[in-house]
Amino acid sequence: MAHLKARRSQNVAGDLYVDSSCIDCDTCRWMAPDSFSREGEQSAVYHQPQTAAQRLAALQALLACPTASIGTVAPPSDIPAAQASLPIPITDSVYHCGYHSEQSFGAASYLIQRAEGNILVDSPRFAAPLVKRLEALGGVRYLYLTHRDDVADHQRFHDHFGCDRILHHHDISTGTAAIEMPLQGTDPIALSADVQIIPVPGHTQGHTVLLYRDRVLFTGDHLAWSERLHQLYAFRRYCWYSWPAQIRSMENLATYPFEWVLPGHGRRHQADPATMAQHMQTCLAWMKAQ
Repeated sequence: MAHLKARRSQNVAGDLYVDSSCIDCDTCRWMAPDSFSREGEQSAVYHQPQTAAQRLAALQALLACPTASIGTVAPPSDIPAAQASLPIPITDSVYHCGYHSEQSFGAASYLIQRAEGNILVDSPRFAAPLVKRLEALGGVRYLYLTHRDDVADHQRFHDHFGCDRILHHHDISTGTAAIEMPLQGTDPIALSADVQIIPVPGHTQGHTVLLYRDRVLFTGDHLAWSERLHQLYAFRRYCWYSWPAQIRSMENLATYPFEWVLPGHGRRHQADPATMAQHMQTCLAWMKAQ
């Protein structure tokens, strides 16, 4: 939990607060925008929760915070209810896990619940309440890792659930050398009839994205929605491998239909396929102008 003595002065008065250990990962701001905002180079509480929904969202953000930088003055008796609410449903059979990891700078992780076996998309923090909830939802058959940066507690999830881990071989390092299903090449890979993995080199050489049911695109650090630009965009400042390659990858990705963009970092976005296709063209034009 956060430390009251380190409470940031930018917090409004009240029970909920952010302390000075915040790493500015943005998690709390997009999970509970009614309560958290960016003040300086860190987050702070700008509005104390007033409704049950606001309180729940704030506590979900507290649990998701990768550095435990969010706290309450009074012991939060409603934490068990917040723990039981995670993972959070997003759309058909898709959940946001919460419990972000500092090892991946607070990247979001997701669960796809399927009769053929659940897929954990990128690794959250290995937290006992989350593990218990994942067990109740059917466990984890595959741990799909978009790229090398967001692997976090992959080994602990593998050891607990016996899941097969999936990562492109270009992004495998010493810490992921034991990956069960290394991907090769740049052609799309069909994991099943409703799950397709698409290589998108650029942010890293081995970055891939996962398309579920031609509706939900899990994009890692390849593509996200920018509230500031009000458009889809890629992280030009954090492109570790090749910006020209990332543009080519985005051109290829623009040929696929989808309705949801669920990133590791950045904001999620939903639109009908035609509108999303327009957003992709705007993104490409922006990338080429950089």
